Amino acid sequence: MLQDNIATVQARINEALARRTEPKITGNTVTILAVTKNHPASVITDTLACGLTEIGENRVQEAMHKQAVLPAGGHWHLIGHLQTNKAKHAVEHFDMIESVDSLKILDHLEKAAVELGKMQDVLLQINEAGEEQKSGFAPEDFRAAIPELKNYPHIRVRGVMVIAQATDHVEETRPVFAAGYKDFVYLKEALKSDAVDTLSMGMTHDYWIAVEEGANEVRVGSALFGARDYSLKF
Repeated sequence: MLQDNIATVQARINEALARRTEPKITGNTVTILAVTKNHPASVITDTLACGLTEIGENRVQEAMHKQAVLPAGGHWHLIGHLQTNKAKHAVEHFDMIESVDSLKILDHLEKAAVELGKMQDVLLQINEAGEEQKSGFAPEDFRAAIPELKNYPHIRVRGVMVIAQATDHVEETRPVFAAGYKDFVYLKEALKSDAVDTLSMGMTHDYWIAVEEGANEVRVGSALFGARDYSLKF
């Protein structure tokens, strides 16, 4: 069933790529980030066996629990809000931290990366929809922060992460994703770096629109694994 679900998601991505009305600097290959939060660790084993290598978790503690019982493998992405007191654990356990939403978090990640002797890949999360309950840089704060990135030599900024608003009318997410693409282009041009290569936008309910607007990574959970099991304790 998982392999079939992956094929369905990939087919919808391919259809979305075909609907793009203009070339995107993010290219024509889209990575499926398998979001395994609130699923048992065995799901990750199945995911890797099916050929998906990118694993997304919302909470540091849950990822640490799963990694403790799994063989090494895959590339782990933190996609949930990161508290400063979890920064060192995040650097220890994640290949990519997608939810960097402030310079304060970058300060803590830089310190942890120095201690661990690691170059930490991150995405800058932008709250393009302007929702008070969501984390992320406001667009103007994101642009103001870019000149400060040179102060974090152990942090490699790989791109941008965007979460659209929840809505019953999925087409309403399009302007948010279009804004995310523009900010990704701005970041890449400002940093003049080939390392800026990832635009993470779109989830199960809206990923095809995100792809149309330029996403080259989509964060998909329910479409692959079904409903989450909130009774699981990590």
